[in-house]
Amino acid sequence: MPDPIFHFIVVVDVEGFGRRKIPAQAALRKVMYEVVEQAFEDVKLEWDAVVRLDRGDSIIMLLPASSGNNVTLAGPFIRALDAGLREKGRMYTADHQMRMRVALHQGNCQRDETGWVGEAINTSTRLVDAPELRATLKKATASMMAFIVSDEIYRSVIRHDFRQIDSASFAPVQLHVKELHEKAWIHVPGYSYPPDVEASPAVEERPAPPPPRRHGEGNGNSGGFTFHGDVHVEGDQFTGDKTVHGERR
Repeated sequence: MPDPIFHFIVVVDVEGFGRRKIPAQAALRKVMYEVVEQAFEDVKLEWDAVVRLDRGDSIIMLLPASSGNNVTLAGPFIRALDAGLREKGRMYTADHQMRMRVALHQGNCQRDETGWVGEAINTSTRLVDAPELRATLKKATASMMAFIVSDEIYRSVIRHDFRQIDSASFAPVQLHVKELHEKAWIHVPGYSYPPDVEASPAVEERPAPPPPRRHGEGNGNSGGFTFHGDVHVEGDQFTGDKTVHGERR
């Protein structure tokens, strides 16, 4: 078996595919491939270099690092894909309307006798199936797609605000999808911030509790003081009772 190879991974999934009739599904699949291929060509990424894993209503695409970069995929490619979806949306009726959930991740992928395997592929499919992404696209009625990236992509690409990428438009979400328990980030083209997505709450840093009070310690100036051992006090600066044990000087 060959060694794993680092890939950028894009997954597109058509919203509501399963509820369509078979002729409509066939038409949607054709348009799905047309839109995605055109988006790759628009940003000058080599479509023939992409490993395409067909899943019926979705495509898992593996792009070798030698054939592209994650900055182009996170920015210009998403814009081109959104433009293509909007163009097709003006041409078709509601029965053939196509909106997409899109995920971007990266990592090592390995080819075996029958296909491709890798934790990064599994993570990518979990991202695109996340309930949070589905809910966001459902609420974003003015958009044709909702886009999710792994925290790894966010930290290495999104947060740096490269050209055509606005990190302020990405909302953090905490995912719990099967074995995936990680932070991810959602973006909706055309929205300054994903609708109705609440940012993941930050962990509240609470001060450490004060040490337990020792026997005889007072509060402020009203209580007494108890000292054990030699004590030398010049001038009476204390109010209240004072009890001193030890040698008096």
